[in-house]
Amino acid sequence: MDVAAAKLLGAGIAMIGTIGAGLGIGVLVNGAVQGIARNPDASGAVQTNMILGIAFAEAVAIYCLVVALLILFVG
Repeated sequence: MDVAAAKLLGAGIAMIGTIGAGLGIGVLVNGAVQGIARNPDASGAVQTNMILGIAFAEAVAIYCLVVALLILFVG
């Protein structure tokens, strides 16, 4: 296996972490929608916490992307 193929494989493996972030965001939004449907008066607080949770989960995906780009273009 040459270096270019190893870099591509490593970058692909590094992006596997985005699967967890995507699933986490889906579960989080599902819970928020159900919570708002059950108690519409609390929609402001639920929506604020949902957006904050999405930002934290998306940060993991961004870190995976940064690692993948470092593997591809550095070294």
